[in-house]
Amino acid sequence: MKKLLPMLAFTLFAVAASAQHPVLVTAQWLNEHKSDPSLVVLQVSFLKYEYDQAHIPGAQFLWPESLAPNSPYGNYNAPDLKTATGVVRGVGINNNSHVIIYYVRNELPAAARMFLTLEHFGLRGKVSILNGGLDAWKKEGYPTDAAIPVVKKGNVKLTPGSLLVNKEYVLTTLKSDKAKVVDARMQRFYDGEPTGNPRDGHITGAGNIPYTDLMDASNMLKPDGELEKYFQPVASKDQELVAYCFIGQTASVVYLAGRELGYNMKLYDGSMQEWSRLENLPMETTKK
Repeated sequence: MKKLLPMLAFTLFAVAASAQHPVLVTAQWLNEHKSDPSLVVLQVSFLKYEYDQAHIPGAQFLWPESLAPNSPYGNYNAPDLKTATGVVRGVGINNNSHVIIYYVRNELPAAARMFLTLEHFGLRGKVSILNGGLDAWKKEGYPTDAAIPVVKKGNVKLTPGSLLVNKEYVLTTLKSDKAKVVDARMQRFYDGEPTGNPRDGHITGAGNIPYTDLMDASNMLKPDGELEKYFQPVASKDQELVAYCFIGQTASVVYLAGRELGYNMKLYDGSMQEWSRLENLPMETTKK
């Protein structure tokens, strides 16, 4: 029996270490766990002004473009592994870290893209989103400050990702019964309302889950039961879902909601910015 105890302790430790953290956390949860030494809290916002003025104590700033750079062939691309490693180690992420991402006002899409990018590089189950972001934190009466935390460089080891996919992957998905392509834009754009892209409409055969319908008036993801009403008509949970939008940002909200519900999610990074420009790629409209 004495020999079994160390083995049992090791097994329990291994199970705890591999535990998947929730996709979404509440402000109350974060306040209760704020002293956890494994926690890394990141504010994601397009500009740094809000962070400089006031942020959740101990939080660091993560600029979206540091992990979603632009290129001559499109906006919001996946960074290379070396660049991504430098960024995430720079904010103190280790292999055992639990990363909490939060956002300001209505900037959930940018935060969701950072959530997706970290999962793409092997941190699936180690990243959570504070649902409602900074507004939810403040609404609960929790404090903010402007102090810049001193952070020790992390040692996380990232791995090459497979969650951000290309146009060839989408073409293959369109031919599969085991996967579904889904347009995350508002229905009017899915139907064919002009957007300024070379071609209007949607990828032929794609379903539609408008990302705006997944959030409530407080810029929070809706409860799971309500989210399911948007996903169930489009795909079943035994199908992979490949989301896209204009540039690969707002579709990240569909990715996030799908992950919360337990769907197997990916994102087409080029989205309509790329697809609409390549005449050989199929598109259709439903606009009357």
